[in-house]
Amino acid sequence: MSDLEAGLRKVVRGEVAFDVTSRALTTMDASNYRRVPLGVVAPHGAEDVAAVLEVCRDHMVPVVARGGGTSIAGQATGTGIVLDFTRHMNRLVSLDPEARTAVVQPGLVLDRLQDAAAPHGLRFGPDPSTHSRCTLGGMIGNNSCGSHSVAWGTTADSVRELDVISGRGERLRLGQGWSGAPEGLRALVDGELARLRTGFPDLPRRISGYALDALLPEKGADVARSFCGSEGTLGVVTEAVVRLVEAPRARALAVLAYADESAAAEAAAGLLPYAPLTVEGMAADLVPSAAALPRGGAWLFVETGGDTQAEARARAEAIVRAADVVDAVVVTDPADQRALWRIREDASGTATRMPDGSEAWPGWEDCAVPPARLGAYLRDFRGLLGAHGLRGTPYGHFGDGCIHVRIDFDLLSDAGIGRFRRFSEELAEIVVAHGGSLSGEHGDGQARAELLPKMYGDEMVGLFGRAKGVWDSDDLLNPGMLVRPAPLDANLRFSVLPRKPVDVVFGYPSDGGDFSAAVRRCVGVAKCRTTSASGPSVMCPSFRVTGEEQHSTRGRARLLHEMLAGEVVTDGWRSEEVRDALDLCLSCKGCRSDCPVEVDMATYKAEFLHHHYAGRRRPAAHYSMGWLPVWLRAVARTRTAWLVNALASLRPLARVAKRLGGIAPEREIPRLATETFSRWWGRRVEERGGRILRPVREGDASFGDGLHTVALLWPDTFTEHLSPAVGQAAVRVLEAAGISAVLPRTRTMAGRRGRVCCGLTYVSTGQLDRARRVLARTLDLLEPLLDRPVPVIVLEPSCAAALRSDVPELLPDDPRARRLADRVLTFAEALEQLAPDWTPPRVDRPAVGQTHCHQHAVLGDAADRRLRQSAGLEGELSGGCCGLAGNFGFEKGHFGVSVACAEEQLVPAVRDAGEGTVVLADGFSCRTQLGEVAGVRGRHVAEVLAEGLDA
Repeated sequence: MSDLEAGLRKVVRGEVAFDVTSRALTTMDASNYRRVPLGVVAPHGAEDVAAVLEVCRDHMVPVVARGGGTSIAGQATGTGIVLDFTRHMNRLVSLDPEARTAVVQPGLVLDRLQDAAAPHGLRFGPDPSTHSRCTLGGMIGNNSCGSHSVAWGTTADSVRELDVISGRGERLRLGQGWSGAPEGLRALVDGELARLRTGFPDLPRRISGYALDALLPEKGADVARSFCGSEGTLGVVTEAVVRLVEAPRARALAVLAYADESAAAEAAAGLLPYAPLTVEGMAADLVPSAAALPRGGAWLFVETGGDTQAEARARAEAIVRAADVVDAVVVTDPADQRALWRIREDASGTATRMPDGSEAWPGWEDCAVPPARLGAYLRDFRGLLGAHGLRGTPYGHFGDGCIHVRIDFDLLSDAGIGRFRRFSEELAEIVVAHGGSLSGEHGDGQARAELLPKMYGDEMVGLFGRAKGVWDSDDLLNPGMLVRPAPLDANLRFSVLPRKPVDVVFGYPSDGGDFSAAVRRCVGVAKCRTTSASGPSVMCPSFRVTGEEQHSTRGRARLLHEMLAGEVVTDGWRSEEVRDALDLCLSCKGCRSDCPVEVDMATYKAEFLHHHYAGRRRPAAHYSMGWLPVWLRAVARTRTAWLVNALASLRPLARVAKRLGGIAPEREIPRLATETFSRWWGRRVEERGGRILRPVREGDASFGDGLHTVALLWPDTFTEHLSPAVGQAAVRVLEAAGISAVLPRTRTMAGRRGRVCCGLTYVSTGQLDRARRVLARTLDLLEPLLDRPVPVIVLEPSCAAALRSDVPELLPDDPRARRLADRVLTFAEALEQLAPDWTPPRVDRPAVGQTHCHQHAVLGDAADRRLRQSAGLEGELSGGCCGLAGNFGFEKGHFGVSVACAEEQLVPAVRDAGEGTVVLADGFSCRTQLGEVAGVRGRHVAEVLAEGLDA
C-alpha cells in the first residue's frame, strides 16, 4: 500500500487518500454489499485518471469509478482504488441551447444540469428518483432511466459522445459509426452478427449485460451507446456530450386509483398510446398517509405535458376518461404535484421498512418485463414471495414494465442467506419466462450478474467476457461485476456487524433496542447529499456547507457501521475519525424526518459522545454549555444576572470566559434576564391574591375553575433565564384563549427540591448519565400530574422535541416518561386543541422566518401553519437550519459552518423581506442567530399574538 500511495501521489494532482475515514466512507454504496478499498483518489481531470490507471496497472490493483454512490447492485464498491469524481470533475463544461446538447464531467449532479438547462426550456430526459445527488457518470455507467423514460428513454438514448480511458490506457472518443472503438471490437462484432441480432430481448428497459447489439450496422455501430450500462468495467468516462430535450411548458398530473397493484399494472400498458410523460405505480403500503390521494389500494401517477396549462390538463383528463379506475384526480398546481412526487421518490427508502417496522433490502430491485406482461409477472412474483415466506412491496415504472421492490430477506443468518440465493435463482427464471431483463434500471452489479446465463445463455455471456477483454485485457476495471462475477451472496455488508446487541443508553424502540439495527437503517439512498434544501426540508445542513461525504448523514452512518465492524475503524467508541465526522453534525434532527428511512443521527451522535468521553475529560463546551441549566439556576438563586451581564460586556473578560468555556470567539455572550420567568409568574399570582386552581369536582381528573382549562406551562431553560418575555406573552395569549397556565412544582412528594428540565443540553453533548438523572428527577416532580390528563405546553421547540422523543427513549423502562411525552403540546397545538373555538387576533402582515428544525423533524408544524393563517400572518417560512442549533454554533471552530447554514435560506429571506414584515423565530437559537448574523430581531409567535391583543 505504501508503494501504491507514493506512486499515486507522485503523478496525481488531485487528492490521494489512504486514511481510515476516506476508506470507511467508500466501503458501501446503496446495495447489500461491502468491499474495503485500499484508497480513494479525487482526480482533477482526465490526466489524473490516466495516471491512476497506469499506476494501478503496474501494481495490479483494481479501480472502480464512483459517482454519487447510490448504486443498488454493488457496482460502486471495490477493493482497490476508488475514483471519486464528485469533488473536482463535477462541472457543466458547456451548454448549447440551439443544438440542444451539453458537455458534462462525470461528477456533475443531475439536478445541476437540469437547473442550467431549465432557463432554455430544456432538460435531460432521464431522471431517477435520486436526481438530487446522482451523477452523470454514474447514470452512464448504469444506463439510468427514471420516471420519464416512457417519453424520453434511458441515458443511452441521451448520450451523443463519450471521452473514455479504457482499461488498457487508451484515450478514446466514442460515438456512432465505430467512432472510438478499441482495437479488436469491430472484428469481434462482425464475427457474431447473427447472435447479436437474436440474443437480446426486445423491451424498453433491458439494462442487463453489455449492449453489444448497439454495435450492429443497422443500429449505426454506436460505440457510445454500447458503452452505456457497462458499470465501469470497460473504461472510465472523463467527459460526455449529452442530448437535451424540450421540457413541456405546462404539466398536469393524473393520479389514477385502482383496487390493487395488479389492476394498476394491467392498466399501465393501455395508457401508453396517449403519449404520457410518466406512468408510475405504487401501492398503499408505501404511502405514509393516503389523505392526499384518491381512494384506492394502488395508484398510477400519469404526467402529461402541453404548451399551456389547459392543454396539459385536457390530456390528463382524456387519460382519466380512458382509464378504468376506482377514483382519480388531476393536479395542476406545481406545489401539489411536487408533494405527490415526493411520495413516489421517497419509496426507495420507505420500502426498506415493512409496515411492522422489520427490515427489507434491495437485491431484486428493478427487474423489467414487457409492459403488457407486467400484471402476469407481478402475480407470479407475489406467488414466489409467498412460497419462500417473504414480503415485499412492488412499485416503480409500470409504463415500462420495470418494478422496484425491497424484500424482507434475512441477510444476517446462514439460513436466511441461503433462502436469499434460492429465491434469486427462481425469480431469475420467472423473469426470463416472461421475456424480461434481470435489471431494468440499476444494472447487474454483484446482485444479478451471476445469473446472467439464465437470461442470455452461456455463449452470449462468454461473448460479454471477450468484449471485456478487448476493452480491459488486464481486468483492471471493477472486477467481479458483469463478467466473472462474484457470487450474489458474498461480501454482504451485514456479515461484519456484531451479532449481539451493543450495550447502549438510548432505547432505540423502533430498532428493537439494537444499535446495530439503528445504524443499518442507512441504506445509502443519499437524500442527505442534496446540494440545496428544497421546500421545508432540513437535512443535511453541514453537508451542504462542506460538500464532504463525512459530513452527510450517510457518511456518518457509514463510519458508525465501520466502527461496529472493527475492520477499518479499529478503536470502537474511542475512534477519533467517527468523532471528527460527528463534530459538524448540528443535531438538527432533520434526518429523522427527511431521510426516507428515518435515520436519527442526532441520537447516534449523543450515544457516541457518551461512550467516547466515558471516564475522561470532555471538551470545555460540554461543561460550559452542557451544564447551562445548572449555571443559570445558580445565577438566578444568587440574583446576580446584572453582574454577569456587566462582566460579559467587558470585552477582555468576555474573551477569557469564551476561551475557558470553549465558546467561539466570534460569538456574543447572551444577556441574562434580571427577572426569571418563574419569578414573574409567581409575582403575578401573588398580585392576583394567590388563587390556586383546583379540580372542578373532588376526585375529577380534569382541572379548571369552570371557565378555564388548566395546562402546565413548561419553564424551559431558555424561556426561564434568557427570554422570559416569550413566556409572559404566551401566558397572556393562553389566558385570552381561556387556558390558565400553571408552572410545575419545585418539590417532589418525598420533599426533595429541584426544577424540571428536559435534559436537552446534556443529551446534545452526550452526557447521557447526567441526562437520565435530570429526567428522573423531573418525572418525580411531575408525578402527581402524570396520572391526570393535564396538557404540558412547551414554548421552546427543541425542548418540546426532547420531551416528546428523547425522554421516552432515554428512560424506556419508566412508564412515566411515555405519559409525559404524550402530554406535550407546542404553543400552536395547545391553542388548537384546548381552545378550538378561540379566534386569534388578526395581525394581517407578511411573515418570514424559519420553521425550527426540531419542530420540522419531530413535532410537525401543521398547527402552526393554521395558527398563522388564522392570524393573517401570510407567507411560507424557510426550510433548512438556522445553523446555531443550540450549543453547536457557540462551540469553538463551528462559527463558519454555523453562519453558512444561516446564509443558505434564513438570512436571505429576512434580508429580502419588505418593510413591516414579521420575522418569526420560535426557537431561542434561531432568534440569537438572526440577531448576530442578520441584525434582525426575531420573535416567537406568542409575542406577535400578544401584540395583536393589545392592538
